Amino acid sequence: MVKERARILVVGGGYVGMYTALRLQRKLKRELGRGEAEITVVSPDPYMTYQPFLPEAAAGAISPRHVVVPLRRVLDRCRIIIGEATAIDHAKRTATISTLATDEEGTGGRQIAYDELVLAPGSVSRTLPIPGLAEHAIGFKTVEEAIGLRNHVLEQMDIASSTRDPALRDAALTFVFVGGGYAGVEALGELEDMARYAARYYHNIRPEDMRWILVEASGRILPEVGEEMGRYTVTELRRRNIDVRLETRLESCADRVAVLSDGSRFPTRTVVWTAGVKPHPVLAATDLPLNGRGRLKCTAELAVDGAAHAWAAGDAAAVPDVTAREPGRECAPNAQHALRQARVLGDNVLHSLRGEPLETYAYKYAGSVASLGLHKGVAQVYGRRLKGYLAWFMHRTYHLSRIPTFNRKARVAAEWTLAGLFKREIVSLGSLEHPRAEFELAAGGKPSQDPPHNPKGSS
Repeated sequence: MVKERARILVVGGGYVGMYTALRLQRKLKRELGRGEAEITVVSPDPYMTYQPFLPEAAAGAISPRHVVVPLRRVLDRCRIIIGEATAIDHAKRTATISTLATDEEGTGGRQIAYDELVLAPGSVSRTLPIPGLAEHAIGFKTVEEAIGLRNHVLEQMDIASSTRDPALRDAALTFVFVGGGYAGVEALGELEDMARYAARYYHNIRPEDMRWILVEASGRILPEVGEEMGRYTVTELRRRNIDVRLETRLESCADRVAVLSDGSRFPTRTVVWTAGVKPHPVLAATDLPLNGRGRLKCTAELAVDGAAHAWAAGDAAAVPDVTAREPGRECAPNAQHALRQARVLGDNVLHSLRGEPLETYAYKYAGSVASLGLHKGVAQVYGRRLKGYLAWFMHRTYHLSRIPTFNRKARVAAEWTLAGLFKREIVSLGSLEHPRAEFELAAGGKPSQDPPHNPKGSS
């Protein structure tokens, strides 16, 4: 039993936010039914995106709707607010929320009072002041961006197939990916695989006509799978005629020309930016302690250091790694830690409400797996190195076991089974980004050349 009525506010509907709310919902079932507890989840989207499956969604191996988990269905005992937390005053136990309704009303943000705060807003893309980046590049953090990128790649192949301009054709068939971490390498591997397959249906495009370039500022890619597997990945990608440029930076992509720090220039219509993330801006609009990287200072119990009744985990939190040999190390901001931190965080919120001792988060990193396209992958698990089909199969098996709800597991498994029996889909639905264009033209208007304003959508 909780000591008194508890209002729990969860900011963020990602891994940590959804799983923490789900654990609290299950363990406070009676209290929620009697009105002794209330759980409010604030999320900019009505769903949680399972990001490890974004590359396969971009390649068409998984339907986009099966990569996301609807919050209202899973958290049916919670109050879901679709909006953004713009400021948090923990001293007063209030959060300022901006929603679509408040934007329409023009009344400014609404305030929500709480007793316990769980901060899990995640991260946003870390960009640099590179000329042309904001105008021409696309990110790879959301399902909208993944599907937009798929449509874009197929659209560029259509342009290259129909143009008589050699310069336009070369630019359309040149794809530049910036960032050699999970997102960049997996997205590049899956999309190159898809485009290579799609080329067989174009009478004048061969796989050799396309140029795929991976740009990485450091001297290695995929550091999570170890140095040896990283070198193997570079070799494997280059064997597929993918141009991997290490210790190289993107200097500019203005005027649709990618200029690299080694002096190379590539006319291109596709620049994909996956060069890291940074903490969500809402953290700077709180009165909670942050470290030098802008993440919340947390204890090993996932409580915000020095702030009672405030909790955090995931990308937004600097959680000490108690299993590390070197003192002062922090848990990596990845899905493997986030999923496990959510369980401990949910339990510790309950322990706090009931006046019980808190648990310490301690998890030794097991390893990493990465997909490089269909039947290709690399992995380092418990010190063992795997590559090729076995690593790819482990990647799929692991993430199938981790995606929430049996509904999603069954649908993803069914799609993979059908994909093994039938040919790939190579349809581009780029018109989805301009749904009113045809009607505007039919009604006598001039269709807009710019996509509707959507801060999460693709360019």
